[in-house]
Amino acid sequence: MTAKNSGKPWTEAQVQQLKTLAAGNTPTRVIGLKMGRSESAVQSKAVSESLSLKPTNQSPYNRKKP
Repeated sequence: MTAKNSGKPWTEAQVQQLKTLAAGNTPTRVIGLKMGRSESAVQSKAVSESLSLKPTNQSPYNRKKP
């Protein structure tokens, strides 16, 4: 299966959308589906834009101290 934007250059709007989704802890696979890009393309672009795709909160079960 080929993504609909496969091989096409990234637009500024797509880069902004990637930044927004990454900041919202959206999983890489979901970002790829929303943007019509492969998971590896999303990861590559994130690296080139110095974006972290790692979840910021990795605490299980959403534990917060009272």
